[in-house]
Amino acid sequence: MRAASKLVVFVAFESIQLLDLVGPLEIFHGANELVQLKSPQAAQPYIISIITPGGKAVSASNGLKIESAGSLRRLRKGADTVVVPGALKIEDVLSANEDITLFVRKAAKIARRMVAICSGTFFFAEAGLLQGRKATTHWAGAELFRRKYPKIHLESDQIYIRHGSVYTSGGVTSGMDLALALVAEDLGERVALELARWFVMYIRRPGGQSQFSAPLRAQFSGLSEVSGIVNWILEHPDEDLSVGSLAKRARMSIRNFARVFRYEAGLTPAQFVAQARLERSCHDLVGSDLGIKSVAVRCGYGSEQSLRRAFQKQFGITPGEYRVRFRTGRPNDQGASCQ
Repeated sequence: MRAASKLVVFVAFESIQLLDLVGPLEIFHGANELVQLKSPQAAQPYIISIITPGGKAVSASNGLKIESAGSLRRLRKGADTVVVPGALKIEDVLSANEDITLFVRKAAKIARRMVAICSGTFFFAEAGLLQGRKATTHWAGAELFRRKYPKIHLESDQIYIRHGSVYTSGGVTSGMDLALALVAEDLGERVALELARWFVMYIRRPGGQSQFSAPLRAQFSGLSEVSGIVNWILEHPDEDLSVGSLAKRARMSIRNFARVFRYEAGLTPAQFVAQARLERSCHDLVGSDLGIKSVAVRCGYGSEQSLRRAFQKQFGITPGEYRVRFRTGRPNDQGASCQ
């Protein structure tokens, strides 16, 4: 018997941040393609629909037109997941779209999952969905959010946070990470990781990873001379990553390598290696069934004791406790920074 397709409803509106919409949408669409590529007779896991306040086409902030499948009033009772993206000028969008706030309040009683992308979190706050819950949003909107909603616990450093049936995400592309986590809940970790490879995403980041993680720092800093070394560190955390070894691989003197790396990456080689290993261990603990000792070896710690010391220093908990608390798909996943 074939599993029923899940209806995923995206809300679009004038001046929407387009990537907040199409990033997650492409993840769900990619899951459909991947499933049918492997099993042509299988039903698509998702039915994707875009609705708008007036049921008509809207323009994104970059001017691109988005067609609508219907109005907010036509939300079907079978809706499984409702996704509300954000916008750059969120205060203006909020005041012009009170009907979206009302829709969110109504949809939360119908849908299995409510998902806010980027500043879409503001709509959830307005609708009262975040009372007693932790939430995140784009770091640039964090100060405004805290002023408007001082009673809501905002963790602006997180990629995404799940609290019960409500999910919120950080800036723009983190919506794709959240969508991958949702696909993992529905179809399994293997499908999500294969999708990540399809979309050439570095790695499916667990929700607790900081919006300013080691990989992101490298991407932000415009690396040139040491970009290959950065990739080597991220892909081979279990190798010899001493400054001398890395300098030799870069064919530079230790002194010059350390100077260039710090200038371009914003961290010393040792700091970057430590952060990269910690983040990789966070990912493996959350996204795999590897034993703690195997995670320690795979991530370059050498022993379970060394991994334990790193986690105690950074988080104040053991790797095992981190896994139990933050594992994807558990009812109360709420994120924890890996920075």
